[in-house]
Amino acid sequence: QSEILELKANASRAAKGVIIEGRLDRGRGPVATALIQNGTLKEGDAVVVGSYSGRVRSLLDPSGKKVKTAGPSDPVEVQGLSGVPAAGDVLVAVSDERKARQIATMRLEREKAKGKATTRITLEGLQKQIQTGEVKELRLILKADVQGSVEALAESLERLSTDEVKLKVIHSSVGMITESDVMLASASNALVLGFNVKAEPKAAAQAHANGVDIRNYNVIYEAINDLKAALAGMLAPEIRETALGKAQVRQIFVISKLGPICGSYVAEGKIVRNAKARVRRGDEVVGQGTVGSLKRFKDEVREVLAGLECGIGVDGVSGIQPGDILEVYTSEEVARTL
Repeated sequence: QSEILELKANASRAAKGVIIEGRLDRGRGPVATALIQNGTLKEGDAVVVGSYSGRVRSLLDPSGKKVKTAGPSDPVEVQGLSGVPAAGDVLVAVSDERKARQIATMRLEREKAKGKATTRITLEGLQKQIQTGEVKELRLILKADVQGSVEALAESLERLSTDEVKLKVIHSSVGMITESDVMLASASNALVLGFNVKAEPKAAAQAHANGVDIRNYNVIYEAINDLKAALAGMLAPEIRETALGKAQVRQIFVISKLGPICGSYVAEGKIVRNAKARVRRGDEVVGQGTVGSLKRFKDEVREVLAGLECGIGVDGVSGIQPGDILEVYTSEEVARTL
């Protein structure tokens, strides 16, 4: 990009590489493994990686040994970034941190302008995403006061997963909710759940700024019930049909104001105006619509019982033929439970 090229006037000093892996280390914060492609990366260099920036606090070689520099073809672990980069992001050294922040901010603004920026991460928002097929996994970051609570909650919550919707604890630890937890939640589209712990003031402010939802609980079953209800709400509702009746089409009449009317014999149950109708021709369903009009002789009626003849207008279906069967039914959405 042009802004990077402009800042890389000293090609012998500025390093360039590609991110192999990024992760959030509980003790060290955002950590990235990079493969240096050009130049030499040094401890203390200001860098830009995607929409993140920072100053290299430490470099580790593949054996975990601290090194001061990394040259072309060297894989190296970098600590000191403002966030967790994605694999494939490009790392570039620039002249100072101020310029690094400017470039990172510029890139973030571009992403926002293109509609790529992370939207507010709320349970309600994730429910909508799952219902529309955008996501199939609800991710959680779990923090608690003691390790026993962490393990019990993580195990109980992950048991709530179904074939349709997965609940996954991507990070869990003991202690207050930190800025690193919020950064991971923002990067991973996750919720933060705190049990008997609260967010550090800076973490709370960062969560508010980034739209990360933090939920606090003091009773385990309340947390489980809350997430269980949320997951149940994310399941696609069950569609239940109730058969009302069947009619055999014997003749088609065309009435100027109503269009095609099916002269029919009600063979089973009853035909009800405004109910749903399925048109079956042999074993094949050839159309679905609604009973828009229903007549006995010249009178518009609400329903016609079995054994009687009537005129049926089916809205939303064309090409109905004598011999077709009209299956009339109602349907309703029923909320599912876990």
